[in-house]
Amino acid sequence: MAYKDLREFIELLEKKGHLKRIKTQVSAELEITEILDRVVKKGGPALLFENVSGSKLPVFANAFGTMERMCLALEVDNLDDIADRIQKLLKFEAPSGLWEGIKKIPEVVELTSFAPKYVKSGPCKEIILKDNFSLDEFPILKCWQGDGGRFITLPLVFTKNPKTGKQNVGMYRMQVYDGKTTGMHWHIHKHGARDYADSAGKIEVAVAIGADPAVVYSATAPLPDNIDEMMFAGFLRKKNVELVKCETVDLYVPSHAEIVLEGYVDEKERRTEGPFGDHTGYYSLADEFPVFHITCITHRKNPIYHATVVGIPPMEDAYLGKATERIFLPLMKAQLPEIVDVNLPVEAVFHNLCVVSIKKRYPGHAKKVMFALWGMGQMMFAKTIIVLDDDVNVQDLREVLWATTTRYDPATDVTIIDKAPTDTLDHASPLPNLGSKMGIDATRKGKDEGFNRDWPEALKMDAGVKIRVDRIWKEMGL
Repeated sequence: MAYKDLREFIELLEKKGHLKRIKTQVSAELEITEILDRVVKKGGPALLFENVSGSKLPVFANAFGTMERMCLALEVDNLDDIADRIQKLLKFEAPSGLWEGIKKIPEVVELTSFAPKYVKSGPCKEIILKDNFSLDEFPILKCWQGDGGRFITLPLVFTKNPKTGKQNVGMYRMQVYDGKTTGMHWHIHKHGARDYADSAGKIEVAVAIGADPAVVYSATAPLPDNIDEMMFAGFLRKKNVELVKCETVDLYVPSHAEIVLEGYVDEKERRTEGPFGDHTGYYSLADEFPVFHITCITHRKNPIYHATVVGIPPMEDAYLGKATERIFLPLMKAQLPEIVDVNLPVEAVFHNLCVVSIKKRYPGHAKKVMFALWGMGQMMFAKTIIVLDDDVNVQDLREVLWATTTRYDPATDVTIIDKAPTDTLDHASPLPNLGSKMGIDATRKGKDEGFNRDWPEALKMDAGVKIRVDRIWKEMGL
């Protein structure tokens, strides 16, 4: 059964021994971050801080901090189970391209039956504050000592495009300026930024904090424009997401959210936002961003504040990223059936390195795959792509490094592309949002690619010997 809300997920984690309640008093300024950084890197449990200095609200964090909890969050035994469901949807008609394949998904009854359900009210409206409210009531974290202030780190930011009328949700950090205003960290490539750019004057915004895990994950998923995130969340949880209309803005938010902030962003108003200790492991630099003005706050009675901390990987967001890698692999294969597997290593901050294995069939095949991947949605942010043969397990970085360094020649097998889109957080590019890419063809080359030497055979033990040694190994007790 789908989790009704964040609380049901917390209850399950506690029942299964994946949650620890922290009754010792801690500060939302730096201390919670230090605790979480240690716990995540040890593969520790989700934490519920019940005694946060200066606030009556508890802080829930590290919800997704292991692969096991990520699977519990999406109610599967293995994340590939979701990929299998998507693969079955795609089989009804061979798509001509990746995005064409995704566009066909809403035509399938299994997905469209999970469109959001609109309700008149919900727990998120148990308390409605249109006056005398302040963000100071919430235990919003200051994560790192160099941060520009306190940041809301897991906001589900809802907007509506004024031209299309379609509602969207994304996750964009929000720096708290005072009790009623925050920054809105919209990157130029993101959907929220597009809605903002299309607005004339002001755009209404609603921010939900603390929702059931499938809804939280869906806000981070790299979906194309025609797929509604709340419908995708319903598909993941196999039950429709209930949405309720806000009090002061024409937007709908999850009815079981813990906290909802309503307000607007003025097109002409900007303010310095940052620095912020980011998922790259560096502080993202201060820059000018839009300002969010809060007009109303609604929340549940005794709400739970849901937060995360990012920093030098691995952190909790690593598991959200790995979920995306596994879930969206079938959509890559729909466009490029030669792909065997893909790895976006956590250590490389996902978009900095993509390792892909293929069934190579013709000369130049690896380069074709590189360029195709760079043309797929947010894969355009991949700074480096390594293409390997299908005998390499791309999930094993030791094997990847061995195969890559022994199968490529720098002079002939490296492709450099200049002036291509980069992630806004890429501090190494000479210009914001514009830099270079590198592709490495680490597949075995043949004469049809100008390689006229004999290619050596990789070492491989006789299968019969392996079976015999398996028995001896047990007897040796090794």
